[in-house]
Amino acid sequence: MSALLAMELGKLGRLASVRFSALVLVLFPFLWAYAPGIFDVYGFFLVSGFQVPALALLSSMEFLLPLLIAITCAELIGIEINNGTLPTVLLRPVTRAQWLLAKLLVASVYPFLALAFFLLASLAAGAFFGFGPFVGGTGLGRQGLLGAGTMVPLEAWREVLQAYLIAAYSLVPIGLLAVLFAVILMNAAGGALATLATLIVMQLLVVFPGVTPYLLTTQLGAYVHPASPLGWVVALIALYCAAFAAAAVIVFERKDF
Repeated sequence: MSALLAMELGKLGRLASVRFSALVLVLFPFLWAYAPGIFDVYGFFLVSGFQVPALALLSSMEFLLPLLIAITCAELIGIEINNGTLPTVLLRPVTRAQWLLAKLLVASVYPFLALAFFLLASLAAGAFFGFGPFVGGTGLGRQGLLGAGTMVPLEAWREVLQAYLIAAYSLVPIGLLAVLFAVILMNAAGGALATLATLIVMQLLVVFPGVTPYLLTTQLGAYVHPASPLGWVVALIALYCAAFAAAAVIVFERKDF
């Protein structure tokens, strides 16, 4: 299983969507860090490099990052179909469930890899502003970007790292959902589009206050404003992940190739 997982992780670098995502995730923070209209949108000026990761995350978590994650995770299945290697792979001495489980594990790890890369790019973009003490907030804590006095680097690092870790975790079920739809439709583009359509429908369901705290899209804001206690959010996301992964395995086992 470890050899299979290593092989599937190695395929990530060969995916066109990963290379495109890397380019976008590098350019995006630099565009926001030095955009002339930042004050008009957010009503403040950047004073620290710690605020650039916040701007990058706040402006991309609602649509851009879920889109990139969904496309790549759907392509994990789609690349096998497009290259005609799926029947050959299934002839190897591994079960269907083991093969798909390796794909699901890669899809679970990928959001953490993507967000780590995004954080490094954001910090590089904010290097001009420095990483010393500053008056204001990181934008990822309770005080927002305006803060409540002087922010010391240690506290700033804690807020930024915690927010990116939670954000990556909340993107995991989106990757698994994309794998599920790719398995159902046997098409990478269809899997990604079905995932985005599902997220859009979930966003529209905010008109039903009773279900809003349980929506997958609501959890995308958990890195800065959890809808519920963080422990409950973590458990709910884990439940989504388990449901999507189990459904993908069941559907894949019943596919006729």
